[in-house]
Amino acid sequence: MQSFHTRVLAYGLVILLGLGAVLPSLLSEDARSALPDIWASRHINPGLDLRGGSHLLLEVDTGRLAGEHLQQLANELGSRLDEVGLRHSRATLNDDSSVTLRLTSANDLDAATHIAERLAREQRPTAFNVGTDDNRLTLAATYAWREALTRDAVERSLEVVRRRMDETGVVEPLITRQGSQGVLVQMPGVTDPGEIKRLLGRTAVMTFHLVADQPGMDTQTLPDRDGQYDYPVQRTALLKGEHLEDARLGFDDRTGEPLVTFHLNRAGAQRFADITRTNVGRAFAVVLDGEVITAPVIRSPITGGNGQISGGFSSREASELALLLRAGALPAPLNVVEERTVGPELGSDTIRMGVTTGLLGAALVLGFMVVIYGRWGLIANTALVLNVLLTLGLLGLLGATLTLPGIAGLILSIGMAVDANILINERIREETRRGRRAMSALNAGFDRAFGTIVDASVTTLIAVSLLFMFGSGPIRGFAVTMGAGLLVSMFTAVGVTRLLMTAWVRRHPGQLLALPERGLLTRFSEDKPLHFMRVRGAGLLLSILLSLASVGLLFAPGLNQGIDFKGGTAIEINAGADTTIEPLRAALLDAGVTEASLQQFGDAGQYRVRLPAGTDNARIETVQTAVRDVAPDAVFPKVDNVGPSVSGQFLETSLLAVLLAGGGMFLYLRLRFASPFATAAMATLALDLTKTLGFLALTGIEFNLTAIAALLALIGYSVNDKVVVFDRMREQLALTPDMPLGELINRCLTGTLTRTLFTSATTFLALVPMAIAGGDAVASFALPMLFGIVVGTGSSIFIAAPLVLRLGKHRLKQDREAAKVLMDMP
Repeated sequence: MQSFHTRVLAYGLVILLGLGAVLPSLLSEDARSALPDIWASRHINPGLDLRGGSHLLLEVDTGRLAGEHLQQLANELGSRLDEVGLRHSRATLNDDSSVTLRLTSANDLDAATHIAERLAREQRPTAFNVGTDDNRLTLAATYAWREALTRDAVERSLEVVRRRMDETGVVEPLITRQGSQGVLVQMPGVTDPGEIKRLLGRTAVMTFHLVADQPGMDTQTLPDRDGQYDYPVQRTALLKGEHLEDARLGFDDRTGEPLVTFHLNRAGAQRFADITRTNVGRAFAVVLDGEVITAPVIRSPITGGNGQISGGFSSREASELALLLRAGALPAPLNVVEERTVGPELGSDTIRMGVTTGLLGAALVLGFMVVIYGRWGLIANTALVLNVLLTLGLLGLLGATLTLPGIAGLILSIGMAVDANILINERIREETRRGRRAMSALNAGFDRAFGTIVDASVTTLIAVSLLFMFGSGPIRGFAVTMGAGLLVSMFTAVGVTRLLMTAWVRRHPGQLLALPERGLLTRFSEDKPLHFMRVRGAGLLLSILLSLASVGLLFAPGLNQGIDFKGGTAIEINAGADTTIEPLRAALLDAGVTEASLQQFGDAGQYRVRLPAGTDNARIETVQTAVRDVAPDAVFPKVDNVGPSVSGQFLETSLLAVLLAGGGMFLYLRLRFASPFATAAMATLALDLTKTLGFLALTGIEFNLTAIAALLALIGYSVNDKVVVFDRMREQLALTPDMPLGELINRCLTGTLTRTLFTSATTFLALVPMAIAGGDAVASFALPMLFGIVVGTGSSIFIAAPLVLRLGKHRLKQDREAAKVLMDMP
């Protein structure tokens, strides 16, 4: 009695705290401002696709880029001439595209020209053309080389900007190339991007130079950061920022002054040790963007690769400098050329339709639970609603940014919470059929289901933890919401549901805990098993053939990669202040432009359309005509090429994260079950994924970040389904170890068939409205998920189980042979 009431109070307190945590996320900004700051600041931040944010267009300043690189090549040429004894003057930069070097003797001109031409050919493409005049060599940069430098600078700038944005804590910004020299940055929920502009505008080129005793030919004069003192430093940098491995905010042990601590990589540490060992007593200047930050005197050799940078910093300045050093230097300055506020990528009409279809799907699930389980369905629905609210509350406490991939994780976690409730109810039904009284059936049902729920949840949590640790961007967003939902579902499905059911049973003592029997689906019993293993060969063969065909489809016609991966064309529209987004979207759809992404762009009536790569002029004209049908006076200020919003590094880290997640799941299944189960689960998962990718290729559904979210959700769903079936097999193996494995598997599949079909049905019902009426943006998630549910459900029965049978028989044979050897030993 005391334990029950204690649980009521404890659970009630947790629920009240959770509901309080979700409140700021459900209120408007005006209503949220009335709450205390510590409460109002903890809320969910909608991402760019759901809310919009700030838009910055930065241009890479390549004006001096070719000249600087040409000067470096001229210095390299000078070194090569010195090696063969050809005397010359210092190279002089004429402009940003040519440099001149004067030879002491005109007789050396031919030999010097040959060396210069060989140096030019070593670059890809050829860096410069060599011209001669009297005793002078002129190196003129080629057009192809300057273009290659510009492309490389833009690509490197994109990576540096991505790293800097990650360091600032802005979650899931859109960063892509626009035009030939533009870098587009869109930040969710950021209304004042001043701080971001300042961080992105600094090149953060750090070098280390010895301070000279006096100015000379090999020195340059650089000011300190306050402009009050000039330092003569050697032109050649002895160490560069590229050798930095890490940089952090620190404080001086004696004065408490903020400073930057840094750690060099192996090559940098060795170089730093050599420099400090041979220059004890000399000043060593740390230069950032042409300014001397500090110039301490080397007192002794520094061999550990660690150092400090002090310069009268405030804590904020030191933290910012450390951030810039960690993210790396820009190859060229970035200038802000455009700043706007943008609307949600999906459009308010698409978001409304997605919310409407999502609510309709939720209503179908809740209704299904009531129809199947009656009053127990109402209890399960109460727990499900609490699950959603408490998950949102936890995400609010974490300050999570919610995007479509995050919503995918939330939907999957809700699906697993539904599955846990179905699993519990079906276990209780089995115990009731065995004649147990209400409280006994309730306790036995929860006890038997608990281990299965824990195994399924832990397996998935291992996967999402690895996705979070090694993934980035949308992958991490999916992992956060999925992990939060799983943790909450353990509380609501096992704790809250059990408490509510126990309360009902205590109020009605002596009654059977009878769950309604709804036709054939609720009458499957292990005592009358279906013979699934009779068709195991056909099932495996069909699955392998379909997967092989799917792999072929990935080559031809291939995946229809969207703008996220291939880039495309951006069209800016000024349609007039009275033109809203809904009629424009409808006009584009009527014109057959279904692949377009329409976004409000700045002031009222200004919009931006993104089209996938390969869009020709005729398609652009179709868009413009469709817009003019709605707004005849519309103008199109700019049409630009845009790059992909995900980098090659994102794809590499995402693939690594998925592989590690698969490895983590395999190890856990191997530990909790046995190698046949773990191997069967991973092999079946690979077959499920290949068939889903084949479905995407065959149907031509756009493969974008939303589709990736669907694939991640499918991984979680498929593994969860297998774990439930495997858990029943493990239980029966312990109870009836002598039963033939094929018969045992048939009994287990029949015993879990109702749960398998009900879970698939609820998830299917939740997604069907989105697939039918949710729009193209939501369909790229819902359609592959629907296909994956069908494939995953079938594979649990006809693929994973036969694989366990085949691998398990081999394992049993080995165990029996080993036992026989032991028995024959004297």
